[in-house]
Amino acid sequence: MYGHVYRLAEAVAGGARGVEGAEVGLLQVPELVPEEVLERSGARKAREAFAHIPFARPEALAEADALIFGTPTRFGNMCSQMRNFLDQAGSLWARDALVGKVGSVFTSSGTQHGGQETTITSFHSTLLHFGMIVVGVPYSESRIKTTDEISGGSPYGASSISGYDGSRMPTENELEIGRFQGRHVAGIAARLAR
Repeated sequence: MYGHVYRLAEAVAGGARGVEGAEVGLLQVPELVPEEVLERSGARKAREAFAHIPFARPEALAEADALIFGTPTRFGNMCSQMRNFLDQAGSLWARDALVGKVGSVFTSSGTQHGGQETTITSFHSTLLHFGMIVVGVPYSESRIKTTDEISGGSPYGASSISGYDGSRMPTENELEIGRFQGRHVAGIAARLAR
């Protein structure tokens, strides 16, 4: 809605592109918030930065070896736009189309304790129902251990803190965790595909 997840998504995709043989696509899910509400909240202008990103189709998820989902945190859960999108993928679940594929999640929240971990771990439930192999960010990515600054990122996935008013964009530390997550997931997917 405001570009925080998009910036993190660019970092994650950049990391994945660094894995030899990886073909990476960046997609978005459709907006559900009415245009007049977006206009009043200031989100409409911010969304212009990623208007060029094509929309995902639920049935196309089966074509990927790995899926890395980004979602803003809404009260400790994924946003309604993402939930709506995933709810449309029931036919994939019914025919086991995502079983054995790698799945991973990253997020952004307004505050340091705004539900980043619950958003990611509750998202994992959906991935597990699809039969996916869930991959996070191991502590070998030392940036998730930083105490030198306020930073998102945990073993569950990359994350960013946008600030209560949305003015804080992802820091370099948060973006690097995202790049690591992209490389890590793409590397695991490549090994599994072989």
